[in-house]
Amino acid sequence: MNSEKLILDGSSLTIDALAGASYNVQSYIGLDQAARVRVRASRTAVDRWIAEQRVVYGMTTGFGEFANVFIPPRDVETLQENLIISHCAGMGPLLPDEIVRAMMILRINALAKGFSGIRESTLDALVSMVNAGIVPAIPSQGSVGSSGDLAPLAHLALCLIGRGECIVDGNRVPSADELARHNITPVKLAAKEGLALINGTQMMCAFGALSIFRARNIAALADVAGALSADALRGTDNAFDERLHLTRPHPGQLASARNLRTLMAGSAIRESHRSGDSKVQDAYSIRCMPQVHGASRDTIAYVSTVVEREMNSATDNPLIFVDDDTHIEGGNFHGQPLALVLDFLAIALAEFASISERRTERLVNAALGGLPRFLTPNGGLNSGMMIAQYTAASMVSENKVLAHPASVDSIPTSANQEDHNSMGSIAARKLWTVTTNVENVLSIEVLCAAQGIDLLRPLTSSDALERVVACVRTRVPFATEDRVLYHDMEAVRQLVSSGHIVASIGIELAA
Repeated sequence: MNSEKLILDGSSLTIDALAGASYNVQSYIGLDQAARVRVRASRTAVDRWIAEQRVVYGMTTGFGEFANVFIPPRDVETLQENLIISHCAGMGPLLPDEIVRAMMILRINALAKGFSGIRESTLDALVSMVNAGIVPAIPSQGSVGSSGDLAPLAHLALCLIGRGECIVDGNRVPSADELARHNITPVKLAAKEGLALINGTQMMCAFGALSIFRARNIAALADVAGALSADALRGTDNAFDERLHLTRPHPGQLASARNLRTLMAGSAIRESHRSGDSKVQDAYSIRCMPQVHGASRDTIAYVSTVVEREMNSATDNPLIFVDDDTHIEGGNFHGQPLALVLDFLAIALAEFASISERRTERLVNAALGGLPRFLTPNGGLNSGMMIAQYTAASMVSENKVLAHPASVDSIPTSANQEDHNSMGSIAARKLWTVTTNVENVLSIEVLCAAQGIDLLRPLTSSDALERVVACVRTRVPFATEDRVLYHDMEAVRQLVSSGHIVASIGIELAA
């Protein structure tokens, strides 16, 4: 991938820009000059308040339940380092590299707003870590989604001060060694800086933003897979008529219906049974695609607005208002705005998989779809795509468990000082798994639908859908006899997750 430049100003970061920089390790991150001015101004205020021995939470006091303990100026640096060390209490598997990069970029963007009191040099060190491709080793479990993602962000900050570990070529190495290799001096934290680095929603926001980036491809893919299945099943496209959908004008429904019409236009398979079609209407998994896919599309659009707003917000505590020479202790770190929508998005994405698996069942079930049993031309000796549907059913069932909202739960922490927590980090991690499952289920549908189209030869589908079949056939040949199905499913999954399936249609779909 080519190097791309992303200048952060605290206010204009988009999901697409974040995803591009998170997946592309060659991306260059910079700070907007106006942001640097704001950062310096807020730091000047912090330094003056420390000299005046003002009582400010997290600067001259302890944290959480220890907020009533005054910390003298001589100990403020030790206070910040102890905060980072004590809060590195995560457990579980490490976060994916792209999520860690997204967290770092999001934290830089939040600090660039100039309400956090961090030194410009400390922020520059974090920027240098991103540009050097350094990936802190961050355990995935430990955040309750209020006071921010404290434990995960503390593990990130631990690397910045040269006390943690990084991932290099899949191995954990001391961050001090990796910082030295890139000529980055470990940061000696000053007053407020530890708090500024770990108070925030950046882990759950990273999961949310990158899930949305993948969800946009999933929404287009669902229409492509559904159209391919509908044609292979010799379904009617009457239910996608624009006149019908204008009577119920949800934006996502209109977009999905338009896509299905566009994708199926000109299909010789459809024309072969149009005049004598005895099928008045298809099953819901075909006929109701615009309504089901569309509702999930509308959810993606809504969640996108919330996540992008959060990406460009100040989420630590206290916040510094230079113009008023004051600080305000509050709760912008609370993950509730994200927790709710991440749960909602998991539900919406799970529905793409749920209806997809039902179409796959119709493809492999001769009694429902009219194609050879389990899509094999030599059934009995060969099982064909039988177990592919099992796998899809397994992941759909798993999604039903994962779609249970995490945000309805709360367990108090910090001696009941933090007595309502969002559990947004759990919603975020569940969402990531659901997103992967949905990609997998849709991959299985594409694989089966392509087999179904080929079983109808010499009839052909539309130009757009034939390009999808051709894309699949670059990696997976038509199955005349049984072979290890995992390899076929994995090959299609790679085409799906990379966006190649959607790109292969050669036409622009409605977003």
